[in-house]
Amino acid sequence: MRNLNLINFFRAIVVLTCLAPLPCFAEVKLPNIFGDHMVLQQGQQNKVWGKAEPGEQVTVKIHEQSQQTTANDAGLWSVLLDPLPVGGPYTLKVSGTNEISIDDVLVGEVWICSGQSNMQWVVNKVYDADLVKAEANYPRIRMINFPNVGSQEPVWKHDKAAWQLTTPESVGAFSAVGYFFGRQLHNTIDVPIGLINNSWGGSAADAWVNRDVLAEQEFYQETMNKWKQREEAYNDLALKTELSEQDKKKQQQLRGAMFGNQRPANIYNGVLKSHLGYGIKGAIWYQGESNASRAYQYRKLFPLMISNWRDEWGQGDFPFYWVQLADFQAEQAEPGDSAWAELREAQTMTIAALPNTGEAVIINEGEGYDIHPRNKLIVGQRLARWALAKQYDIGIPCQSPTFSSMEKQDGKIVLSFTEVHKGWRPFDVKKPLGFAIAGEDKKFVWAEAKILKDQRIEVSSKEVSNPVAVRYAWANNPVCNLFDGVGLPLTPFRTDDWPGVTVDNR
Repeated sequence: MRNLNLINFFRAIVVLTCLAPLPCFAEVKLPNIFGDHMVLQQGQQNKVWGKAEPGEQVTVKIHEQSQQTTANDAGLWSVLLDPLPVGGPYTLKVSGTNEISIDDVLVGEVWICSGQSNMQWVVNKVYDADLVKAEANYPRIRMINFPNVGSQEPVWKHDKAAWQLTTPESVGAFSAVGYFFGRQLHNTIDVPIGLINNSWGGSAADAWVNRDVLAEQEFYQETMNKWKQREEAYNDLALKTELSEQDKKKQQQLRGAMFGNQRPANIYNGVLKSHLGYGIKGAIWYQGESNASRAYQYRKLFPLMISNWRDEWGQGDFPFYWVQLADFQAEQAEPGDSAWAELREAQTMTIAALPNTGEAVIINEGEGYDIHPRNKLIVGQRLARWALAKQYDIGIPCQSPTFSSMEKQDGKIVLSFTEVHKGWRPFDVKKPLGFAIAGEDKKFVWAEAKILKDQRIEVSSKEVSNPVAVRYAWANNPVCNLFDGVGLPLTPFRTDDWPGVTVDNR
């Protein structure tokens, strides 16, 4: 009987084994940045990566080349494609136990379009959107839009993200700044353009940086500690078995912060990591509104973010161009302090802090009552000037006139500038507007400004007999009108370094 029971037992094991499914080998998988209609960066090696069964051999083929690798113990793999000829379309095939075929792959120029809502702002909402869409037949301009996901853990794939061709039907959902930038490049250098839009409205720069990198920065410790307190409070509430109404309200607020676009590294992990390392030419950026109250901190935070991207992208100091904040909110009757002016200053300071950077000044394009100015065409064009001049050797001016030095002369201050292309052209009236002057009492008053024959500008006021400092366009929404001869506005500036209103904000 005992032997019979053993025999039955083993028979049952055999039956169950036969009924059990065969071992499931992991299929080769790719993140969404690799898909039909994608654009690869010309003139360089391009990284392709994905997942597979640990130890599985993976082959990547495209246009007469084949690259092979083996998935590591974690099931991760990557290869580097040799530079490909501009054009296409090509087919990219990735094979292991299965095969993925990606069609209509072009090779040209690829740019990241990033930032907050003014970069996210879609073509459907710009001036003359109907005209823009009507002529949007550019099959060689492609854009991929990434969703807004906040996470402290890296998100590898976004299922709904896909490359789209530019058509009258699709372009309405494109980033307007990104599209106008890409269209200008395409029409000028005549190559395919790929645009990776990962912008998120209302996002803080903090959320775009690797948390470990932020944690190492002394200037960021106070801000990081505030976030740690929020995180501990959220975790404490999660452990409670019963929540009061007040607890529930607090928990809801904290949940928004935990998964939102302000928390350090949330967008870095939730969005950026899914395509960080993809072959690009450079990045354009429109953000700062959400950091304006911490403008002095932005002086270090913004260059840190750019450096973090460059370090982890592995493509050296790729070009990084941004939009300086536009004018916004009510005009001031008298000169005064301004958090937005201090944020603009922090943006401008980044040019000197990092190589291969540039700033599109749009101090004339904002609207007092709307944080989202509708004229995105000029924004895209001013960004495109930088790329065309610096990356594509098109001989055009790109940098706005910039203050360089000052000299005191008989109760007046004479200012010198660089990047004044074809002289000065005050807008609307011949008299330069937007200058303020102060003595040692640090009290600013509106100043008279005069353009000298050598293109320097003389500034004075009868109210200030011994001036020591000048400011230009130093307000949330300044009244200013000075442009150079090609239409680039004078960069807002100040000659003093007196502590501003955001100096202690963390």
